[in-house]
Amino acid sequence: MVGRRSLTFLIVVTIAAAGALAPASPELVERVYSRGLYPRLQTVVTAFSSTVPVALLDAAVAGLLIAGVVAVVRRKRTSRRTSGTVTVARAAAWFLLAAAVLYLWFLLFWGLNYRRVPLERKLAYDSARVTRTEAFRFGSLAVDGVNGLAESAPFSPSDVPALARAFAEVEQALGGTTRTRVAAPKPSLLMWYFRQAAIDGMTNPFFLEIILNPDLLPFERPFVLAHEWAHLAGYAEESEANFIAWLTCVRSAPAAQYSGWLSAYEQMSARLGREERQHLSRSLHPRAVADLRAGWERHARSSPAVRGAARVGYDTYLRANRVDEGIASYSAVVRLMLGTTFAPDWTPELRR
Repeated sequence: MVGRRSLTFLIVVTIAAAGALAPASPELVERVYSRGLYPRLQTVVTAFSSTVPVALLDAAVAGLLIAGVVAVVRRKRTSRRTSGTVTVARAAAWFLLAAAVLYLWFLLFWGLNYRRVPLERKLAYDSARVTRTEAFRFGSLAVDGVNGLAESAPFSPSDVPALARAFAEVEQALGGTTRTRVAAPKPSLLMWYFRQAAIDGMTNPFFLEIILNPDLLPFERPFVLAHEWAHLAGYAEESEANFIAWLTCVRSAPAAQYSGWLSAYEQMSARLGREERQHLSRSLHPRAVADLRAGWERHARSSPAVRGAARVGYDTYLRANRVDEGIASYSAVVRLMLGTTFAPDWTPELRR
């Protein structure tokens, strides 16, 4: 007869395995979860996590480490009375159960958003426009945008409310019916790792809080902040979060607009040939050139080994969550920028 603990173990692990492997209808996930359960959950969870001044992610990591140490000590004590095979089997079972519980928590609180309907299917999108010619044209527009805003004041805390209002407008333009509760970035004990791995920011999928690298430069901060807000809004794909961050910035205060257009320039320039890149770079305002150089220098201060390991780890994580492009999905924002039809004020048109 199966004991209660064994039955609980089987049920939890089976549900987690089904959640990881079972196919899911994007339309069903979009309707029931991404536009149904998740927005309500996000409002409550982010409101709670925002009351805590430090990152709950730190507390969770510390708690897991302590629990692991306690489990090891207990296993050593009980191993004196049981065989080594039984001890290893029990430890493996507890590890598997903990992993299953964490995975189900991840799916329920945020992770299912990876399986929603892609933005490309919601927007007035034409893949035929995704060409190098269009990338050069868009890059030229980005240069014009950057140069026209280069004399604006740097981004400051007083610009955050305008960025939040612009973000809400973008959500509505994309068909959202609820308003995401945005969060202020939190300090974290992981800052050393962020610096060494050249990580600009992250959204904690368990407590729906955001953490930004404190070394972000003023011109980088609005784009990265809007990117993490997009994740909070349930846009898990990195390309979609980048797209929403750019849309948010270009309709916000001048400092945020500058950040958005400079990011667009970098994305487009990376897709062009050498001569086209040089043509665009020669047209950039000196302040933009200096800002880009400062950003590259910040990146160069990170550790190549830590950065490489983080890149491999995150690529594996994305592919495990059905993002076929892995970490390359960051740059896939170019497709959305080039293939989407926009109104004159850069409001994206939706598919009819």
